[in-house]
Amino acid sequence: MTASPVHQAPSTDIGGETGFSRDQLYFILSALPDPCFVLTRSGRYAALFGGKDTRFYHDGSHLVGKSLYDVLVFEKAHRFTREIEKALASRALHIIEYSLAGSDVKGLQNDGPDHPIWFEGRLQALDFQVDGEDAIVWVASNITEKNAVENQLRHQSETDELTGFFNRRKLMDVLALKFELFREEHIPTSVFMFDIDHFKTVNDELGHAMGDAVLKSIAGVCRQELRKTDFLSRLGGDEFVVVMPATRQEHGTVIANRLRQRVATEVRETLGHHATISGGLSEFLAADASCEDILKRADDGLYRSKRAGRNQISAV
Repeated sequence: MTASPVHQAPSTDIGGETGFSRDQLYFILSALPDPCFVLTRSGRYAALFGGKDTRFYHDGSHLVGKSLYDVLVFEKAHRFTREIEKALASRALHIIEYSLAGSDVKGLQNDGPDHPIWFEGRLQALDFQVDGEDAIVWVASNITEKNAVENQLRHQSETDELTGFFNRRKLMDVLALKFELFREEHIPTSVFMFDIDHFKTVNDELGHAMGDAVLKSIAGVCRQELRKTDFLSRLGGDEFVVVMPATRQEHGTVIANRLRQRVATEVRETLGHHATISGGLSEFLAADASCEDILKRADDGLYRSKRAGRNQISAV
């Protein structure tokens, strides 16, 4: 997606009192593992050095003289031009992360990589002009593998291993974000908390393997019945929380009751076991001081359902 060594030096003299000749400086720059672009304010590729690490980079010598808008789709070229402006305005090191896919590069829509490649860009303004324009140095480092490892570790730290749902820590992050949107933009959000009726009896009488099977079966029902925009989490044990963005309490109650009915049917048909859920549902209120207020109301609704005989949803 980027470049390997270029056989063209920039038009601006890079010599000076360095102890190296101009040719030596050029070959030192060309030996850099990561590609080093010289880009002007308008987004023109004035020069390109480095990119010797052929595991990640291809020959990009054809870029010199072209504009970002010649090479990339408008949205991506426009974003990169804005980043150049930021680096020129700050005069300090400007670091960004960005991805490039085949669909971002003109002429590569069908021939490029089948997944985005991630880069860290380190941008620094130059103290001189190049061909009459302010310019920057842009060093691009391929961080795709590093990002994949970080994403995997992040996913493991945020996910319940048994069900694949998010855990309590991730739930609280999401709730805080939804609460901020509610306070600033008045976007309603409902929260549904539920657990499995008489789950301790399942573990005690049928064993923990059956208990795990029930939990996984219910997790599967949630994925099938709930919307892709809903956020699924397991607090621990047999307790679950579903965050329903852009959902009023009345609509959330309909969704929760549909899930309750589907759970009973699915567990009976797949495991031959009778299992029901009880839950509480609430939505953010103007009087809420924090995102934890809605969790407390949903929890109160859950125990109201338990006291009323189980296998029901209480909206509070």
